[in-house]
Amino acid sequence: MAKSDELLKYTRNIGIMAHIDAGKTTTSERILFYTGLTHKLGEVHDGAATMDWMEQEQERGITITSAATTAFWKYNNEQYKINLIDTPGHVDFTVEVERSLRVLDGAVATYCAVGGVEPQSETVWRQADKYNVPRMGYVNKMDRSGANFFEVVRQMKDVLGANPCPIQIPIGAEETFKGIVDLVTMKAYYWPDEKQGADYVIEEIPANLVEEAEEWRDKMLEKIAEFDDVLMEKYFDDPSTITEDEIRAGIRKATLALELVPMTCGSSFKNKGVQCLLNNVCAYLPCPTDGGAIEGHAVGNPEEVLTREPSSDAPMCALAFKIATDPYVGRLSFFRVYSGDMVAGSYVLNSRSGKKERVSRLFQMHSNKQNAKEVIGCGDIGAGVGFKDIRTGDTLCAEDAPIVLEAMEFPEPVIGIAVEPKTQKDLDKLGVGLQKLAEEDPTFRVQTNEETGQTVISGMGELHLDIIIDRLRREFKVECNQGRPQVTYKETITEAVELREVFKKQTGGRGKFADIIVRVEPVDEGFEGNLQFVDEVKGGNIPKEFIPAIQKGFTTAMKNGILAGYPVEQLKVTVIDGSFHPVDSDQLSFELCAIQAFKKACEKARPVLLEPIMKIEVVTPEESMGDVISDLNKRRGQVEGMESSRSGARVVKAKTPLAEMFGYVTALRTITSGRATSTMTFSHYAEVSSSIAKQVLTECQGRVDLIK
Repeated sequence: MAKSDELLKYTRNIGIMAHIDAGKTTTSERILFYTGLTHKLGEVHDGAATMDWMEQEQERGITITSAATTAFWKYNNEQYKINLIDTPGHVDFTVEVERSLRVLDGAVATYCAVGGVEPQSETVWRQADKYNVPRMGYVNKMDRSGANFFEVVRQMKDVLGANPCPIQIPIGAEETFKGIVDLVTMKAYYWPDEKQGADYVIEEIPANLVEEAEEWRDKMLEKIAEFDDVLMEKYFDDPSTITEDEIRAGIRKATLALELVPMTCGSSFKNKGVQCLLNNVCAYLPCPTDGGAIEGHAVGNPEEVLTREPSSDAPMCALAFKIATDPYVGRLSFFRVYSGDMVAGSYVLNSRSGKKERVSRLFQMHSNKQNAKEVIGCGDIGAGVGFKDIRTGDTLCAEDAPIVLEAMEFPEPVIGIAVEPKTQKDLDKLGVGLQKLAEEDPTFRVQTNEETGQTVISGMGELHLDIIIDRLRREFKVECNQGRPQVTYKETITEAVELREVFKKQTGGRGKFADIIVRVEPVDEGFEGNLQFVDEVKGGNIPKEFIPAIQKGFTTAMKNGILAGYPVEQLKVTVIDGSFHPVDSDQLSFELCAIQAFKKACEKARPVLLEPIMKIEVVTPEESMGDVISDLNKRRGQVEGMESSRSGARVVKAKTPLAEMFGYVTALRTITSGRATSTMTFSHYAEVSSSIAKQVLTECQGRVDLIK
């Protein structure tokens, strides 16, 4: 085993994930301070946070991009290396969370001690489940009025279905929050001074808390004993014989197996509890070797599974999880090295493009500053410069050992706006800026409407597009005019149609000929993809080599539906029969024939318009609830449930068409005098009623005559 592999057990790749305003960035700032990376504490509300380095982040007090940084922390007399990613909490930027979780080994789920488990905490929790990321919980803001650590633990169990296990309990709460009791060591940790850098003192547990601490320690031992037979025996014989080291090993084992979520608490803003959080990250969250070998597949053959051991001796493979444009060094590609070492000046293979790329320079990141490195070792997160063609989700590997790691899937954008530069001379600058932003963000798309020549940008929500236009202005110096937000509609058919299509063209030389009989209908239930293609041609009436051309024709045609050119979501096509001409038939003839068949069949198959439906959660004071619900009803919303949150507010859950939700945040503020908050995420596509479909099609000059 290489010496660097020995050191891997002291590496932690972690992310901080949470709902908006749970204190992720403040917690990250404290971690940077205590690990000696910054000498002055940055505050989000002063616009001076290190991790929120974009101007827009500092002005709005929100995190937009996930910033990566490397810090070092001494725990148990060993030096640990912590690669930390601070992720956004806002739903419009979930892609940032998704791609960060893909490359992290562990996560710290942060909660506000007053707000508890909020809608976005649920979203990021499910994302972490998807990538099997072990996590620990940190209940922040224990100094706020209404703070309740045990209530948050209960909500995690009820709402997230998690198995939270407090390994600390708070001493006091709200303005009397002084410190924590560590249930492993059974000692009290106090922060007598709230100023930055203040160290803690360790004392005996205060007399009034001893009984409660004993009770929670017993619950903790009982939970971890479930996952370890030796501990189980000791727990039943005599719990006092279980040593501190055995408890730590038990918590770590259950956490890595995703069976347990160790729960801690503190107040990052008041500098309490962060050092203990760092100790627990080192103690319980996984190192790169804990996850075992990473799986991928052979290039061009998804069936052939390949693995790479997390070792410096294995062939190099890394996953690019983020592309950022830096004003000084150009395009930065963030990647996680899963095996082998990435060396500056070497060549790597991009398994998507099949091209060799030279790694010109490598950096270890500190927020948006870079420290140059010769090597980014196995299990580490770094950034490189000099890649010509690289996208989010690309696998970089050794030329002699190609592999494709599981790529990331990103949601489709649901909202678009037309943009144009204010002056004609900015046209090229706009193109360059949009291209760079689209490379950085896989949920942001740029298209040109062929009929109107307009540039349409699409994204995950109004805030998302707002930030993009802001960035065009600041980073690329392009002032834009923008149109009204437009909903990304889709089309589908509702009936089955069978028809024969013949394509004939006679030119001077060889002609073109294709003849197909197809059945076009809605897809079977449970079908996941876009085109369900069935070949039922018997006896070689259409030669086998022309069948893929028919499939290609339908796939191409589905990009533009017949109502208004919106993409057709799903389609089932069965090729029943047909004929060909030995001289005039070729692949192109059959492809063009399929495109014609698609248009004619869709006209007869009762086409309908589909619109994006959003899942919305509104947290509102009791007295405004009636107004909020009647407003949602006016917006064609369907209220699905009302719950009480523990701070006396009501949570209204509804599903509403996106078309009705533009400017909703402002309207909600007006209705509730600014006291309600809302979160909105994409749910699904649903059929639009014929009267609204006619309205939409009239506006975009579509085929209103086809709507029944």
